[in-house]
Amino acid sequence: MVFSGLPFIFVFLPICILAYFVMPNLKAKNIVLLLASLFFYAIGEPVWVFLMILSAFINYAAGLIIDKRRGTACAKIALIVAVISGIAFLVAFKYLDFIIENVNTLLPFARLPLTNIALPIGISFFTFQTMSYTIDVYKNDVKVQKNYFTFLLFVSLFPQLIAGPILRYSDVALQLENRTTTVSGFCKGITRFLCGCGKKVLLANTIGEISTLIFTGEYIAEGVPVFGVWVGALCLSLQIYFDFSGYSDMAIGLGYMFGFEYGENFNYPYISRSVTDFWRRWHISLGTFFRDYVYIPLGGNRKHQFFNLLVVWSLTGLWHGASWNFVIWGLYYFVFLVLEKFILRRRLERIPVLSNITTLLVVMVGWTIFFFEDIGQCLAALRNMFGLGNVPLWDNTLTTPIVNNLMILIIGVIACIPIGRIVGRQVESIKESRPTVYFTANMAFNIVMLFLCTAALVGASYNPFLYFRF
Repeated sequence: MVFSGLPFIFVFLPICILAYFVMPNLKAKNIVLLLASLFFYAIGEPVWVFLMILSAFINYAAGLIIDKRRGTACAKIALIVAVISGIAFLVAFKYLDFIIENVNTLLPFARLPLTNIALPIGISFFTFQTMSYTIDVYKNDVKVQKNYFTFLLFVSLFPQLIAGPILRYSDVALQLENRTTTVSGFCKGITRFLCGCGKKVLLANTIGEISTLIFTGEYIAEGVPVFGVWVGALCLSLQIYFDFSGYSDMAIGLGYMFGFEYGENFNYPYISRSVTDFWRRWHISLGTFFRDYVYIPLGGNRKHQFFNLLVVWSLTGLWHGASWNFVIWGLYYFVFLVLEKFILRRRLERIPVLSNITTLLVVMVGWTIFFFEDIGQCLAALRNMFGLGNVPLWDNTLTTPIVNNLMILIIGVIACIPIGRIVGRQVESIKESRPTVYFTANMAFNIVMLFLCTAALVGASYNPFLYFRF
């Protein structure tokens, strides 16, 4: 079940909201949220829901042991067991077949069989959340949670379970046991959810059909023209952004509806003036996780900075998928970040417009690498992109789909700049002085957005969610 689906919007969510708000106290409300979250996950993963429950229990138990035996070898062993178990789950369910394939390639006589285990949805997200909790308890940065079901609620909360943002326990510890839902907050959540749904359904899905058309294997084999690859890269960049940031907006909106406040996960990354700036604005919760739990413990900027960056970006690539294109994609950004930190030293960032364009081109090439798991197709696309593939500049067969979708592409480009934020602030400014106008405008926006998204979903055959595989 996906947020941008009719069953979720018109069946699951209304029932969940109704059951939540008829409960007399927060304890009962939390029980409703926990049951709803487990049911939400079990619909798509009826078996692997027990893996999530087990992962939560291991880290919950480790937290109790660490708190009770603080400062002893027993506490350290509990931490190590929890972290290793999390890594083991990721290796077994996400990376084992990738490892076996590479072993078989390097050692043909091995002929190890593949496990063909299905990837549990969202395993990278809930594994990172549980690990970060145990580490924070060990560092004494958060108080231990003594109620397992409260901890399981933190891990399984359906608004952010499938694709984040990656929550830190410290972000929601107080909210789990002491929060209120106001009419204003609930309405804010509805608007934020519908904004995200619009990004996903109206923009990402529509633009994604163009990138899929251009970047299919058949087209690459035949030779996509130079400008065609760049148009495909632009469409892919817009699709990934609206797909993932739209999901994050929906998650944040759902959080507001139930009294939770999640941190922002995107901050208009395509207006960045450097690659470093881009990664401060893109998937903020993931960058924060790797900074706090990998980069800084390794030494950060103080020692072995080059090595630390290499480790972080290799892991960032691998986190996104068990395929060499993701590893290359992570190392691709490692190279540019090293160039910025040690050679350019932010000189390019000081040049307006040029720095924005340069950064955007780097990101578009990066998304092209990200898209193709087949390295041969990836290299073909890159050769064509830079005019090295013996292809023309343009092919008239691509004119029709691009012209037919030109308006949505223009809207997509405009939506990547902070115009929406400016408009939102202007609307908020009249909330106190002219509450009736504010309420009417907000209600009209929500009704129109819900109608447009519903109309698009009713006849939609293309509604993928790219981050499910992570």
